[in-house]
Amino acid sequence: MSFGEPIALRMEAEMERTADAAASGEARFAGAEDQFLERLKAGDAAAFNHLVEERHADIYALLYRLTEDAEEARDLTQETFLQAFRHIANFRGDADLRTWLYRIAVNQARNRWRWWKRRRRDRTVSLDAPASDANDTPLSTRLAGNEAGDPEQQTLARERERALLTALHTLSSAYREVIVLRDIEGLSYEEVAHALEINVGTVKSRLSRGRIELRRRLEGSL
Repeated sequence: MSFGEPIALRMEAEMERTADAAASGEARFAGAEDQFLERLKAGDAAAFNHLVEERHADIYALLYRLTEDAEEARDLTQETFLQAFRHIANFRGDADLRTWLYRIAVNQARNRWRWWKRRRRDRTVSLDAPASDANDTPLSTRLAGNEAGDPEQQTLARERERALLTALHTLSSAYREVIVLRDIEGLSYEEVAHALEINVGTVKSRLSRGRIELRRRLEGSL
């Protein structure tokens, strides 16, 4: 046996132990998720409260970006979780809970838009509308806060975010939805497709066209 062989054997054994530990950890995590889902389906109030606490900020942020209205987003966030509570027993696990919640949220935003459209109501929206708590801070405020140490940079960041959101809301809802879910929320193509109930090819097509439109409308603004 050469000098290096014992070292190689020890490294191989260590890698195997690490892989076994990782597999065991994933199994425990999957088991905990399954138990949590069963509690949700059984109507466990504590489990549902935990889900709301864990996902409330994500759902609100998504709806704010889709509606550009803080009050509307808060309203739709509550409706999203209400619908989730009513239909959790039908959750089949085709996607993860976050994607399932995003699908409900997008549908709530679409339904509200149709409701306003039927009544021909014109809305005046504010990009910087104040929110009720820290988790409900509009995106433009949160991003500007990253430059809090430099007032000039903070102002520029807010102006860039204002221009981006304004341009985003001039897009059709089909383009806006895929850009928000993919480029801002960071969902995979498959998750976006599941949330919007379309195929991956359609997601990629809308995303490509939406990005082109967004860049065109942002020319000279950023």
